Amino acid sequence: MLAPPAMPRHTAQSFAGAYRQVGVETGVGAASPHQLVTMLFEGFADAIVQARAAMQQRQIEAKCKAITRAVRIVDEGLKASLDSEGGGPLAANLRALYGYLALRLTHANLHNDAAALDECQALIEPVRAAWAAIAPAAPGAEVQ
Repeated sequence: MLAPPAMPRHTAQSFAGAYRQVGVETGVGAASPHQLVTMLFEGFADAIVQARAAMQQRQIEAKCKAITRAVRIVDEGLKASLDSEGGGPLAANLRALYGYLALRLTHANLHNDAAALDECQALIEPVRAAWAAIAPAAPGAEVQ
């Protein structure tokens, strides 16, 4: 389970701070917790696209930067937003998925493996789609 939509201000601020650390600033301050997670999914997808393009163009530095950004989004953003106590098996399964994604992204980086990038995108897509589907039902998800 992901972090609850209604969280104490200091928790929301630290979550927003973690999001800023993974490289996306636009709209973070005014975003709801649901919107922040949505932005993480979008940032992840962007990083994968950038990594794939850099890999094809043999731009090693750009590839490393994009994959590192994707790993940080997974580890410092998505994984950090999990509610391990209240999330039960769902949170545990997501934590395992995010750990696997970080491993596969590292593999993709070390071995220039575009198929591993595709696998990561395919694995996270159902989670992203489910998260997007609950937006109207999430308290505080509406744009203020």
